Amino acid sequence: MHQFIEELKDFPKKGDWVLLILCLVTAGAGCIIIASATSAEKFDGNARYILIQLVAVMLGCFMYAVVSSIDQDYISEHRVLLVAFNIFLLLLLIPFGTDNNTGNRSWLDFPGLPVMIQPAEICKITYILIMASVMASHQNDISKFPSVLHMVLHLGILVGLNMVLSGDAGVSLIFVFIFIGMAFAGGVSLWWFLLAIVCIAVAVPIAWPLLGGYQRERIMVLIDPTFDAQGIGARYHSKINLQSLTGGGLTGQGLFHGNRTQGGNLFAQHTDYIFSSIGEELGFFGCCAVMIMELLIIARCIYVGSRCPDYMRRLICYGAASSMMFQLMINVGMCIGVMPVIGLTLPLISYGGSSVVTIFAMLGLVSGAYARPQALSHERYIQPVRSYGLNK
Repeated sequence: MHQFIEELKDFPKKGDWVLLILCLVTAGAGCIIIASATSAEKFDGNARYILIQLVAVMLGCFMYAVVSSIDQDYISEHRVLLVAFNIFLLLLLIPFGTDNNTGNRSWLDFPGLPVMIQPAEICKITYILIMASVMASHQNDISKFPSVLHMVLHLGILVGLNMVLSGDAGVSLIFVFIFIGMAFAGGVSLWWFLLAIVCIAVAVPIAWPLLGGYQRERIMVLIDPTFDAQGIGARYHSKINLQSLTGGGLTGQGLFHGNRTQGGNLFAQHTDYIFSSIGEELGFFGCCAVMIMELLIIARCIYVGSRCPDYMRRLICYGAASSMMFQLMINVGMCIGVMPVIGLTLPLISYGGSSVVTIFAMLGLVSGAYARPQALSHERYIQPVRSYGLNK
């Protein structure tokens, strides 16, 4: 605890301020966009949304500093506790779970709390630490079957439990993408990725009948242009939001002046489909600006990771970058109609206190790697010497 307090005091000198400033600029732009998107009459005033988002940003900055000051080696040594914590957090969905009007029972609604919490967002942070710790323990034989099995086991536990208890495929896919990004960056053989693709191809015909009707419809919208061609059923929301996205031209109709946004005609215009509101009110240039801000955050995570000599810290940075990249791709992709609608927010832009706070906390892991690119006690964390086959 004493060491943590000292590190927290040193955060102003050691923390990654470049990453924090990028996050604040992006979140600040998000608050302005949310103010416009929630000014429609159907929201009955936007003060509540702006206030919650601003409080989330401030709390996120605090969490960024706190997580940045934690000894990642000490946490990784107790990854069993992290696994137990994830399981406990998801099990809370049984007595306290609610769908928050999303169709997925993925939110915790505790009596007396003014906001709801999405436990899978918190698990995203701990999962990055768990994966980095597991991979670091196998780094000298990362592509061998026991190592890959160990990694897949942790992924299966988290994804399986989240799907059974919440049914939220979107967040579950984030875990999968984090796994893919970290496994690729960690040096897992490409043969394993090829085998995974083959297994998925074999499993698709088997899994298709098991999907819910709405899930099959969302996929059919992407692959079959004749499916709901009139846009009056499964394609309706996607059609309207795509029209809004492209309706702003190059410069947009102006903040607080978007026809569909201010008319409240867009589906989830302040959360999942906020990128469509940006396109309508700020145009192509506004969309590009938001994309650049997001990509700069991702690039900073990769940059910090590439400069970390420690294997585990490097993977933590790449895991955070993978999570951000996946959310960005899915959110923008579903707004332009090339990705299925799975309910993922645009990082730091969309309205959502849980999402903002957990993203700041996750990026605090990157700041921690920036502040301490190697273990605090090198003698305590000596890794086995790699022979690369020279001693055979």
